[in-house]
Amino acid sequence: MLYQITLIIHNYLRWIVLILAAIALIRTYTGLFRNREWGDADRKVGIFFSAAMDLQLLLGLILYIFLSPLTRTIFQDFGAAMQDEAIRFFAIEHLFYMLVAVALVHVGNSRAKKATVSRIKYRNAAMFYSLAVLLILIAMPWFRPLLRGIVG
Repeated sequence: MLYQITLIIHNYLRWIVLILAAIALIRTYTGLFRNREWGDADRKVGIFFSAAMDLQLLLGLILYIFLSPLTRTIFQDFGAAMQDEAIRFFAIEHLFYMLVAVALVHVGNSRAKKATVSRIKYRNAAMFYSLAVLLILIAMPWFRPLLRGIVG
């Protein structure tokens, strides 16, 4: 039961992450191309995007380490688990890409914060957020239900 609840929350949070990612990308690219001054709203969107990613990572790690019957197979027989495409996806690819995506969002926020010129702030955020979103989209399990608990 705890597994299902955590999985449902993890599933719905991905959509919040993607919405915040879209908002962050729109703000950073429009700010960059329109030579807008970096503002408090830009900083806050980055913080919300980062916080949502952190929460998603925490839920994912709880699923991965403690709750998921799928990943439990990994800890019992890693070699056999690597023979199964779905298990390998969650054991290696999903975990690795999402860890890197979380790091990229944090680096983007940090580099934007440290820059003194708005154009550099936007450029840094746009570059790192874009790479993070690309990894998120690659690593999302599109073969699983998109709205778990309602459909699937």
